[in-house]
Amino acid sequence: MKKLSVLFLSALVLCLAPSRAGASSDKLKEMITRVESCEAVLQDFQRRPETAIPPGVFAKARAIVIVNQFKAGLLLGIQDGYGVILVKRADGRWSLPALIKAGEASLGLQLGASTVETIYIITDDQTPRLLFRQRINIGVDAKAVAGVRFKDNEKDNLPIMNVPVLVYTKKKGLFAGATVKTGFIKRDDSANRILYKTNFNLPELLYSDWVEPIPEVQPLMALVQRLAP
Repeated sequence: MKKLSVLFLSALVLCLAPSRAGASSDKLKEMITRVESCEAVLQDFQRRPETAIPPGVFAKARAIVIVNQFKAGLLLGIQDGYGVILVKRADGRWSLPALIKAGEASLGLQLGASTVETIYIITDDQTPRLLFRQRINIGVDAKAVAGVRFKDNEKDNLPIMNVPVLVYTKKKGLFAGATVKTGFIKRDDSANRILYKTNFNLPELLYSDWVEPIPEVQPLMALVQRLAP
């Protein structure tokens, strides 16, 4: 009887192992897709003159956050989403993209829209570190204004470019310098453990060289380095 029990348990473990491996692989693919979709968001912003972020703004960037959020129900509020954050280190290199959560945004979505894509250009070194305490409320913990675009005169808007968070969305009608509140961004350590196969958390991913970038995140890193050298 004992031998039968051992054989049964061994067979059960063997059956469960592939399914667990498959679930882990699916989770990794999901995390990679999140990074790749954020790269696509940034590319699309820069491809369109009406949404492109000018070089002078990228020159001020100390961190870049790219967020993809989803409309919930019949309301225009946003309650869920994800994104990435990269920080510029003291040597001028950009960090790994660390996965984050995002939510509770309300940017006046156009009727029928199901998603809102937002890029935050952070112009100081202190604001990204607020994520060490789990969460940043954009427009509350750090002042945020609608950012200057290509069509705006950068020289006339120099004071705006020194605000801690410059917000870029595809919603029309946001004037440069208009104060905005856009919900929160929150660290997502569990997602980063899956993506990078590491127990290091967001602070180490952003501010150390202890984790090597996987091939799938390198295109986004290269794009950010090119836009904001």
